[in-house]
Order: sequence, then C-alpha cells, then structure tokens
Amino acid sequence: MPYITTDDGARIFYRDWGTGGSPVLLSHGWPLNSDAWEATALFLAEHGHRAIAHDRRGHGRSSQTWHGNEMDTYADDLACLINHLDLRELTLVGHSTGGGEIVHYMGRHSTARVSKAVLVSAVPPLMVRTDDNPDGMPLETFDAIRAGEAANRSQLYRDLADGPFFGHNRRQDVPQGFRDAFWLQSMACGHRAAYECIAAFSATDFRPDLAKIDVPTLVVHGDDDQIVPFEVGGRRSADMVEGAVLKVYEGSGHALPDTDRDRLHADLLAFIDA
Repeated sequence: MPYITTDDGARIFYRDWGTGGSPVLLSHGWPLNSDAWEATALFLAEHGHRAIAHDRRGHGRSSQTWHGNEMDTYADDLACLINHLDLRELTLVGHSTGGGEIVHYMGRHSTARVSKAVLVSAVPPLMVRTDDNPDGMPLETFDAIRAGEAANRSQLYRDLADGPFFGHNRRQDVPQGFRDAFWLQSMACGHRAAYECIAAFSATDFRPDLAKIDVPTLVVHGDDDQIVPFEVGGRRSADMVEGAVLKVYEGSGHALPDTDRDRLHADLLAFIDA
C-alpha cells in the first residue's frame, strides 16, 4: 500500500487510481478515511481522471500521532502529498471536515497547484458560535460530541450513523451497509485523533482561507444537513468565495457522497470537465 512520510515522520496512506487524466484529490470527513470516497474515486477514474484519496493523520491506515491533530498540520500533510505526487492543475474536493482541510491548504499553501475546488457539506467558514460568528452552533453541541467520544465512542458512532449523519432519523431509509461502513471506518480512527479533531473541524476559523481562494469553486450542500446546517456552512461559504457556484440539494442531509451519490457524481464530473 502506498504511503508518504511527512516532515515529522508520520506515515500518510493514500490511494491513487486512474492514469492520464487530470488529477482530483478527495478529502474525507470526520472520523472516516479514504474509503468514504472509494465509489467517487472509482467513478472519476472510470471517466478519465486520476483520483487520489488519503487517510488523514490519525485516521484509517495513517499514523496515529499524539500531536498534530489540528488543521495546520492536516494542511501541511496535504501539501506533502500533493508535492510528493507533483500534482498540478488539481481539483480539490472536500467533504465535511475534508472541506476545511482543502480550504486551509489553499489559504496556507496557496492555489498554485490548484485549478478548481469543490466543497461538499463542508465545515467552513466557522461552525462554532462566537462573538463575531453569532449564527454558528453553540459550543455545547461540540462538547456533547466530545463527551460521547470520551465515554463510549463506539456508541457515539452508531448513534450518528443511525441518526443525523445520513438523515436516517428523518426517513428511516438509509441502507444498513452505509451505516455499518460509517461505524467501521470511525472505529479505525485513533481515539485521540478523533477527540482532538472535533475542535479542528468546529473551532477553526476558515474565513481568512476562503478569502484567498481564487480558483473556480463549487459548493454543494443539502438543505436538511443536521451536522453542518446549510445556513452555517454552504450558504456562507458560497457567499465568501468570489464567483462560487452553489448547488443546494433540497431535502438532502450531510452524507451526500452516499445518499446522493449519482447526482453528486454527475455534478462533480460536469464541473471538473467544464
């Protein structure tokens, strides 16, 4: 299996599918790994693109480091991968926490290697409520997730999978396989990494990063997202990136790469190939 080694010695697992086409890098959500993007990676590779997806540090098959479970290091790890593979004219795609990772990469390392960006149910611009972000979510929401992670993380992931992550609590129509895959990937994440990443995705202020994005950007968000509410995430991110295209999936929740897979794949391909 392919790995890169970062400056602090962490080993980052990645998959690299397809040959010859323009590269697309897919960044996953919390507390998942690159398996969350495998259907999309296969689709893109079958449609002429090179699809790359990595396991964020602490997640999946990558090193479970004690330190570095925050956005600066995540962005630096992403830069190591992009530079190692010498990716250029790259489309960055991030779901949920992965959306924060790619936005912070562009803000911290520039868009020199990037041609397009796609934010899917993404956490920017800032999830937690603060004095200058009064429309964010209360800190108690994230404290409750931390408490669940500390007390019984297996049950926390089960409850998320059977409830708000897929929107199964709304309609009871999400296949068991999707929910089981979420739990399995989540349990492969290191306990400390999963705990510390809650602050990384909820309390990192991505507004300065969004202001630096100067490439065509697509924002995709469900208007019934219970994890990153549309008004907190997608709508505001689209407003902050000049020229961004916003696609709202009416009635859809957070896990668009699974629940709205065909529609998302079609929108991704059309945007990347445009």
